[in-house]
Amino acid sequence: MHRDIHPAYGPVVYQDRSTGQAFLTRSTATSAETIAWEDGNTYPLIRVDITAYSHPFWTGAQRVLDSAGQVEKFRRRYGGRGR
Repeated sequence: MHRDIHPAYGPVVYQDRSTGQAFLTRSTATSAETIAWEDGNTYPLIRVDITAYSHPFWTGAQRVLDSAGQVEKFRRRYGGRGR
């Protein structure tokens, strides 16, 4: 690896805009906005539109759009296994 060409890798807080949930992780992303975290330290804050806290797939609110009945045909054929 070459020295001095890679961005700084450090702690950063990502916050979901729709739920307000936040999590501390490490990233090369930076921000002028900061937040005081639970441990008493201040970290850069990155606001994002979608995280696992709000994405329909991860929250269980996902809907299947099926106009031709293919999902129902599949479920009849192979059963309603899974969730």
